[in-house]
Amino acid sequence: QAELNALLNWPANRPVTLPGAPPNETLPKLPDEAELLEQAAVNRPLLAAHREMVEAARDRVDLAKKDYYPNFRLGAAYGFRQAEDRLTGEQLPDFLSLTLSINVPIYSGSRQSKAVEQRAAELSQGRYMLNDALRAVEAAISRNRAQYASASQQVLLFRSAIVPQAQQTVESMLAGYQVNRVDFLNVVNAQLRLYDAQINYWEALSEAKQALARLAAAAGEEALYE
Repeated sequence: QAELNALLNWPANRPVTLPGAPPNETLPKLPDEAELLEQAAVNRPLLAAHREMVEAARDRVDLAKKDYYPNFRLGAAYGFRQAEDRLTGEQLPDFLSLTLSINVPIYSGSRQSKAVEQRAAELSQGRYMLNDALRAVEAAISRNRAQYASASQQVLLFRSAIVPQAQQTVESMLAGYQVNRVDFLNVVNAQLRLYDAQINYWEALSEAKQALARLAAAAGEEALYE
């Protein structure tokens, strides 16, 4: 109860009331893996974060390459003078000064090249991390989709064949027992087999729902589970 409340961001001592029966036993038809992967590429914040890191690393590489070029600086200043010429006694005029400086990268082999190599390595690392994240999401989608398909087939088999047949067997045994054609032990065994089939049905449905929830998380599409 405390763990469920923690996942839901509720107080730990809040009572958890489970429904008497599952509200939804339907199992939806899933899109193909390519479509789910496209949804994950758009919806997963993890992949978006890795893409932003790659873009930032690419910008740092471009910025480091600009250090190969000379750096020009142009400046201007205007001076006000209130002094007089000592010889003529005239007011000295104001003056305007212009400055131009050039910073030439003469050590590009030891400084700028090293910086570019470092930024390029960071870009490669970001690309590998993005690719690893994509492969992990793709594997999760493929694995959970396969688990969902397998569990769904079992649910269909129990729902349409095994459980109904077990129920019919119990009804037949009860009818035979009432006319003394079947002993009580056979009736009990038939009822036990029905209980086992029903338990297996709910276990298969639980596995399918769990796989569907994991698949929705991997694809970043909550509506998939709903």
